[in-house]
Amino acid sequence: MKKRIAVLVSGGGTNLQALIDAEKEGMFGESRITLVIASKPGVYALERAKNADIPSAVLCKKDYADIAAYSRALTDTLKANSIDLVVLAGFLTIIDEQVYEAYPNAIINIHPALIPSFCGKGYYGLRVHEAALEKGVKVSGATVHFVTPECDAGPIILQKAVAVQQNDTPEALQERIMKEAEWKILPEAVKLFCEDRLTVKNNKVYIGE
Repeated sequence: MKKRIAVLVSGGGTNLQALIDAEKEGMFGESRITLVIASKPGVYALERAKNADIPSAVLCKKDYADIAAYSRALTDTLKANSIDLVVLAGFLTIIDEQVYEAYPNAIINIHPALIPSFCGKGYYGLRVHEAALEKGVKVSGATVHFVTPECDAGPIILQKAVAVQQNDTPEALQERIMKEAEWKILPEAVKLFCEDRLTVKNNKVYIGE
């Protein structure tokens, strides 16, 4: 079934690019990325959308009275564009239950660690990799999960492990996890969703044939 996908971004958009490339390769069948929403103007992800002829919008948190008003505007924008799947690809703005209730089991997020390690409030960007290296873990990776009101606690769709090297810096580990895990499993999760192969039962994701 053909799906309309929105990708929400806050920065450079490397995961957005991975999704754009996957779509070009036919990975999503007839499904398409039909909207990119940025949480601030001028981010490079908007250039990526423009280069791929994908319509975009900017919703700045400071333009709204509170999280509820922002979430209402976001939900209205998604609905107005008939979006079926929402992908959070480095989207760093807090949203509330209005969005989750409008899109149950239809919002997915990529997290740069193997949940339940190094996740939850405050764990984003380089902080995740700094914490992993401080702990001395030998393996890290990435997780794609459905989004629920509790931060990083939604049902896990896919995970991929990446080896940690002894001389790693947070930046080096971040780059390796993006290349070896994030850019692979995020498009794969979108593909599975578009093929209607994901079922959620008791907070667990089951992948159908």
